[in-house]
Amino acid sequence: MSNTAFLFPGQGSQAVGMASMLAQNSMLARDILSEVDNALEFKLSILMAKGPAEELQLTQNAQPALFASSICTLRVLQEQTGKTISELCSYVAGHSLGEYSALCAAGSLGIAETARLLHLRGKSMQQAVPV
Repeated sequence: MSNTAFLFPGQGSQAVGMASMLAQNSMLARDILSEVDNALEFKLSILMAKGPAEELQLTQNAQPALFASSICTLRVLQEQTGKTISELCSYVAGHSLGEYSALCAAGSLGIAETARLLHLRGKSMQQAVPV
């Protein structure tokens, strides 16, 4: 058994351009970003790719964006290696919102439902601590 763990990042790791190279080079990444866009009913993928940074930094956007980028990275890795998550690692974990990415990576949550959960979580956090 592998001692490898995948750790998913929390808020603060977001940046304009995140997942852009993956989306340019992988239909799978584009499909995942499209699924997230459809679940949220707005084009988060465009905000991730082009900004503005101030809007991406808002908690309600940053959290689902980091999740989308993390899952795109994982799924493209799986596609490129031909390995399942359990063949790539033995453990998944995350810091703060990264816990949701880990749950999705492990198959406990779907992409669309995780995106919606994180958008709602981010909105609630944003309202609790306004800009």
